[in-house]
Amino acid sequence: MLGPIPESLQKETDLSFAISDRIYALMQQRGLSKKQFADSLGKRPCEVTKWLSGQHNFTISTLAMLSSFFGQPIITVS
Repeated sequence: MLGPIPESLQKETDLSFAISDRIYALMQQRGLSKKQFADSLGKRPCEVTKWLSGQHNFTISTLAMLSSFFGQPIITVS
């Protein structure tokens, strides 16, 4: 139980937090509160809270919707 964390799990966690950080930064750039952001997307504020927690498992559809909303990619694939 106290052994090393598998590299794949660490990468998944890092990516999840990077996505939530990116969403938060884009919200800040637009001056949006969680409620304003949620209302703009037709979502509940608790869903935005989950997105920003770094523990949400995003679908491609949600990432595409967020990228369209902000007019910028949430993640890039190289």
